[in-house]
Amino acid sequence: MKDNLTEAAREASSLVVRPAETQDLEAILRVYNQGIEDRIATLESEAKDPAYMQNWWLEHQGRYPILVAEQGSEIVGWAALNRYSQRCAYDRVADLSVYVARPARGTGVGSRLLPELERAACEHGFHKIVLLTFAFNEAGQRLYRKAGYREVGIFEEHGLLDGRKIDVRIMEKLLKPRST
Repeated sequence: MKDNLTEAAREASSLVVRPAETQDLEAILRVYNQGIEDRIATLESEAKDPAYMQNWWLEHQGRYPILVAEQGSEIVGWAALNRYSQRCAYDRVADLSVYVARPARGTGVGSRLLPELERAACEHGFHKIVLLTFAFNEAGQRLYRKAGYREVGIFEEHGLLDGRKIDVRIMEKLLKPRST
């Protein structure tokens, strides 16, 4: 057990979080499709293709950054800010996506991505981040709580996945701009 913890700590310390680049899209797609297949992080039920990712990438230019977590030369996770609403009253609120590759789950990748994404959110003028997570996704909720997110409530039977009604937990965090 101790060796596994030591290995996980070593892997987390060698992890590099950086802005995503166009050439990362294939790896981002692979990690995203794993999340879709595993039915733990999204109501999406069909795998996405490169054309979908290209459109997604274009929507995230400018104010909605995408970060990747890189272990050696492999992308093991990614996080993105997404538009929360088209209404201008919500221009300072972003929605959050975090996906971690299967072998890297539980190794601290999400914990490294979140603060970097929050820093980017502040730099882009966001005041708050909101997220939706499956009510049964306890690992994700632990990650978000540890990072200071609070539960707002539950949308009961909010989505349908594989014929099952899914409850979705809403969480939020008010951002505090870094002082210079």
